[in-house]
Amino acid sequence: MAQAGFYGAPDPAGSGPLVGAVRWLQGTLLGTLATVVAVVAVAAVGLGMLSGRVNWRHGASVIVGCFILFGAASIVAGIQSAASMGQ
Repeated sequence: MAQAGFYGAPDPAGSGPLVGAVRWLQGTLLGTLATVVAVVAVAAVGLGMLSGRVNWRHGASVIVGCFILFGAASIVAGIQSAASMGQ
């Protein structure tokens, strides 16, 4: 029997290993290690920006990248919600 996937929709038959791998990847990308790396990256880039060694555009792209990485689930949920309203 298919497991309940994202938002309760059933996963396709035979997708168990693939879904497990994607969930492992999600846990790795959003886990404690990723949070620590993001904090260190933002702190290092912020210090570089304050000292004039890193231009503001590069610093802003690092910070925006962290927001996108950690907000990806909310972004996708918003897109799916907007798409379902149009149907």
